[in-house]
Amino acid sequence: MTNVDWDAEAASFDEEPDHGLRDPEVRRAWAGRLRAWLPARAGDVLDLGCGTGSLSLLASEQGHRVTGVDLSAAMVTLAREKLAGRDAVFLVGDAAAPPVGEQRFDAVLVRHVLWALPDPGRALRHWCGLLRPGGRLVLVEGVWGSTAPVGIPAERLTGLLAPIAGQVRLERLSGDPSLWGKEVTDERYAVLARVRTSGQERGEVTAAGE
Repeated sequence: MTNVDWDAEAASFDEEPDHGLRDPEVRRAWAGRLRAWLPARAGDVLDLGCGTGSLSLLASEQGHRVTGVDLSAAMVTLAREKLAGRDAVFLVGDAAAPPVGEQRFDAVLVRHVLWALPDPGRALRHWCGLLRPGGRLVLVEGVWGSTAPVGIPAERLTGLLAPIAGQVRLERLSGDPSLWGKEVTDERYAVLARVRTSGQERGEVTAAGE
């Protein structure tokens, strides 16, 4: 895990356009993507590494019941405030092994978290076990920085999913500045995966363009 003090970062976290979603265009862009990625019917969404709850709020506004998990107590406090009065629960815990007991979900939503985990393959397998039949993983990741890049390349992530996913879709996000509040040149993408059921063949990766 990275050595960032996320409790200390919480107060200013939403200042980034894609964190706080304060710009109406950025907010609309993420709302549109989530509407396409999450189940059409209202369901249970687990938002891991939820931060201050900006994506949780969009999911809630689209009718989903949200459980958010973040390692930072300060982030969780802000998320609870942001979604006060909504059908949402926020827990302090490790995104790699969220403290949700036997609860199962229709979608597991994870943005910019997997790359920082010490064993992303193990986390993916655990998350798949938290899904109901027909459930989906929604993973937003990337590779950031030019001098000392950090992140997880799309090819590595789809490779980790190959043994456990029956259907994987890669959606490139770098070419949509409305998501980031600016033009970006690094690698940003979403991977949508459905867990392979018993007897189902390994799914091929399909890709959507920029």
